[in-house]
Amino acid sequence: MAQPLKIALLTYSTKLRGSVVHTLELATALTELGHQVCIYVLDKDGQGFDRTIPAKVQLVLAKPPSAGLSPDQAIDVLIRRRIQEFVDYFLACPDRHDIYHAQDCIGANALVQLRQQGRVPNVVRTVHHIEDYASVYLQRCQDKSIRDPDLCLCVSDRWHQALRDEYGIEAPRVLNGVDLRRFSPTPSGQEEARKARYGLTGSPIFLTVGGIEPRKNSIRLLEAFAQVLTTYPQAQLVIAGGATLFDYEPYRQRFFARAKDLEQQHGPLMGQSVLLPGVIADEDLPALYRAADVFCFPSTKEGWGLVVLEAIASGLPVITADQPPFTEFLSSNQALLVNPDLPSAIAAAMVAALDPRTADQLVQHSQTVLLNYTWEKSASLHVTHYQTLI
Repeated sequence: MAQPLKIALLTYSTKLRGSVVHTLELATALTELGHQVCIYVLDKDGQGFDRTIPAKVQLVLAKPPSAGLSPDQAIDVLIRRRIQEFVDYFLACPDRHDIYHAQDCIGANALVQLRQQGRVPNVVRTVHHIEDYASVYLQRCQDKSIRDPDLCLCVSDRWHQALRDEYGIEAPRVLNGVDLRRFSPTPSGQEEARKARYGLTGSPIFLTVGGIEPRKNSIRLLEAFAQVLTTYPQAQLVIAGGATLFDYEPYRQRFFARAKDLEQQHGPLMGQSVLLPGVIADEDLPALYRAADVFCFPSTKEGWGLVVLEAIASGLPVITADQPPFTEFLSSNQALLVNPDLPSAIAAAMVAALDPRTADQLVQHSQTVLLNYTWEKSASLHVTHYQTLI
């Protein structure tokens, strides 16, 4: 192996969402390849990550949001503060690294400022997806975080093309992966306890991970599930996760209003047929996948969809949107690919996935996908690209 690198990875949160999980898994794989990795993470509660990893972790204090501001003002002020918290930390921190790599807009903007002051030698940014911000400030932050790094990476062909078309940037693609030591169909003996903990008393159980957000297509999923209830009245839909930097309260209110409308036909939904357990403890997540019958993820915008790989590794039949990035790594015999704009199409797939023969074929055919996406391969690709900056 070439000379080990000292690598700083920056991420915006200790809560395990897609880009944060990517950071942890990449750090672990790079460490296992012999590199020295430190994760710098904005931490609001001083608790750190809900996971132990072999890389060093440095918590950067993130102060509470400002009070008394409108939602639009609050998010602009919050992002500006989060960027400055990273900048202030590194200005006071004597550690030096060969590579400085941000997984999001916040870390990348901070590193760009630090490079301008001569405090870091380079800036790498991975674009997981591109947001459509209404805020002029947030849009400028995103643009700067993409245009100004020395190296911009991406995780799918969809976003590679978007970066080329919208920014004129040729961003090398790096892989996502899945940890087969954590996610497998083999029962751990904890499945029934996890069902009891999260109130999974129905049958069949449909699981999605990511919380209630516009891009997760939560309202259409709810409408689809209501259709499924006419055939399977004991079914449950579990919408796990939901920790996010942004406030999706208007969309959440529409979700709950739609649920109330649907209750006129189906009876009580929230807390009975539809469960919102919130952020799942990291140690519970593998068993929660195995406790489900179908993984349903009709998201309309994803960087990649790490949870899809986790569900496949856990032996679940998967339903997802018939569009990139999912169609980049899944074919119609590996997942049920649906029009995410049609609740009826989502509902039909949810019912179809319950057929034992269909489920078995989907699970069997999808397992080959896992061989192509490993964190070791991802780490090796990253090192190759890092070396161009040394």
